[in-house]
Amino acid sequence: MVRRKRRRYRRLRIVVIGGGTGLPVILRGLKKFPVDITAIVTVADDGGSSGRLRNDMQMPPPGDIRNVLVALADTEPLLEKVLQYRFKNGEGLAGHTLGNLLIAAMNDLTGGFTRGIKELSRVLAVRGRVLPASEQDVVLIAEMTDGTLVRGESQIPKAGKTIRRVFLDPPDPQPLEEALHAIAEADGIVVGPGSLYTSILPNLLVKGMADAIRTSQAKKIYICNVMTQPGETDDYTASDHIAAIHRHVGERFFDVAIVNNELPPPSIQKQYAEKGAIPVLSDVERIRQLGCEVIADNLLLYRSVLRHNAGRISRHIIRLLRNRVYQRHGM
Repeated sequence: MVRRKRRRYRRLRIVVIGGGTGLPVILRGLKKFPVDITAIVTVADDGGSSGRLRNDMQMPPPGDIRNVLVALADTEPLLEKVLQYRFKNGEGLAGHTLGNLLIAAMNDLTGGFTRGIKELSRVLAVRGRVLPASEQDVVLIAEMTDGTLVRGESQIPKAGKTIRRVFLDPPDPQPLEEALHAIAEADGIVVGPGSLYTSILPNLLVKGMADAIRTSQAKKIYICNVMTQPGETDDYTASDHIAAIHRHVGERFFDVAIVNNELPPPSIQKQYAEKGAIPVLSDVERIRQLGCEVIADNLLLYRSVLRHNAGRISRHIIRLLRNRVYQRHGM
C-alpha cells in the first residue's frame, strides 16, 4: 500500500517538445502544477540575433532556448524584461537580446552549450530542465511541391511556395542522450503548439528522436495551432497538421490531439486575414481517422495577439496523464 501511494503521488514527468512562441506559452501553464518538466527545444533557427551568434560563435542558436528559460524561470518581472531586452543601437549590439548574449557567454564560460544552459537555469531558478534537441550545427531545408529546395529556417516561409517536406543537414544529427532518457521516463510527451515545419518537425527529425517518442510508454499529446501560418500551413486544417507529421515520422504517432473549436471574433479574424492567416478548422472526425483521441475546446486567449489558453490546456494535459498513471498502476 505504501508503494502504491508513493506511485500515486509521484510528480508527473512531462516532456514538452517544440520551439518558437508556442512552447513558452504552454510551459507557463504547466509550471503552475506540481510536475517535473523537461523542455526539448529546436536548434534550427538561423535568423536575427540567433543566426548571428550561431555564425559568429559556432554555437547552436540561443533564441528559442532563451524564451523557454524565461517562461520556466522563477524571476521578477523586471528581470524577465531585462533578459528579453533587444538592443536598438550600438555597433555589433543592435538586434541582439541580452538573454541571447548571456547564453553565448555561458556557452564560452562552461565549455559547452548544454552545460551553459544548465548553469544559467540554476541562476534563474528555472522550474524544470531545458535541453536542445541536438548540440550539432543543423540547417533546415524544405523541398517544395515544385521540386525546388529552400535552405534555412528563416527563408522557408518567405519562399511563397507549398512545402512538400523538410529535412535536416546533416541528415542524422546526434540527439542529446539526456533528452532521449527524459522521453523514455516520461508520463506524458507534449508536442506543440508551434510552427509545424520550422519549430515542431526539426525536433522530430533529429536522429532517434521520433523512435524514442514512439516506443515510450508515455501518453503522446499533440497541441494544434489555432491559426494557419502564411508560407507554412496555408489553408491547413487540424488533421492536415497531424498528417504532415505522419508523412515525416510515420502514422499513428500521437494518442491525443488537443484542438481549438472556437472562432475568434470577426474583428480579430480580419486582423489576421490581412497577414494571410485564417483559423485552423478542427475537423474532428478526420483526426480520429488518423488514430487520435480528440479533445476539442475553446483554447483562445487574446492579448493583442491570439495565444493558446495555457491554463485550460494544462488542465486537460494533467487530467489525461493522471488518468493514464492511475490506469497503469491499477489505482
